Amino acid sequence: MNHRPKVVLITGGSSGIGYEASQLLAQQGHRVYAAARRTELMEPLKAAGVVPLPLDVTNEQSRQQCVAAVVEAEGRIDVLVNNAGYGFFGAIECVPLGEARRQMEVNVFGLAEMCRLVLPTMRRQHSGRIINIASIAGRAVFPMGGWYNVSKYSVEALSDALRMELRPLGIEVAIIEPGCISTDWGRIAADHLEQSSRGTAYESFGLGEAALLRWAYTGQRMSPPSAIARTIARAATARRPRTRYRLGRFSTLTTLGHALLPTRCWDALLMKLMSTQIKTP
Repeated sequence: MNHRPKVVLITGGSSGIGYEASQLLAQQGHRVYAAARRTELMEPLKAAGVVPLPLDVTNEQSRQQCVAAVVEAEGRIDVLVNNAGYGFFGAIECVPLGEARRQMEVNVFGLAEMCRLVLPTMRRQHSGRIINIASIAGRAVFPMGGWYNVSKYSVEALSDALRMELRPLGIEVAIIEPGCISTDWGRIAADHLEQSSRGTAYESFGLGEAALLRWAYTGQRMSPPSAIARTIARAATARRPRTRYRLGRFSTLTTLGHALLPTRCWDALLMKLMSTQIKTP
């Protein structure tokens, strides 16, 4: 896997991690297809040799056309990077069920269907690699992020099952668990949190946490998306990829704390930390 140029399909390629990973892999000599709803945002990637494709991961026809376009052009797919993701933050009581379902459609069912669509080709090749972008939110739960946590925990479980099922077929599965990354995700999450919290019993906490998100995701406080892009490139080309790659600010500290501390201690620590940080100007 580590010498021959790969045919790579990356979802969520119009910004952030997906954009950076598409550009990097193309610069390394791989044949890269970046897929997203807003293809116009991927036009600059053409200079690096990336081929933009339209894709709505929640639409069956769009998914089928995207994968078919790559197979028709290249005859194979070596690597699928499931990077497309969506988050609508808010208290469980306040997040509309439609928004909860949308998170599951994008983050879980859309991801699963992309896997299903590339697997016949990978099975014929007797080789392939699926890289699922999960999150530390799939290993540790935060208040006001419940439905997002549900979706990312699901990605972890789905990936573990796929890894065991596909290994005998020569297909490998790796999970990347980013911590806090400097992308538009924080701003969008804050917008959704404000929207879901206003006028509710959770307004004070929700608006405070939204302010914290906006503060945290500005400047140089978070890891750059290029760090995740480099990890995606390593996972895509390593002779034997790791099952999990965890990186980004607070990723290891958060997952270890959640795993080692008793639940009530974790809850108390997190709530104290959140309330302290929310008061920070």
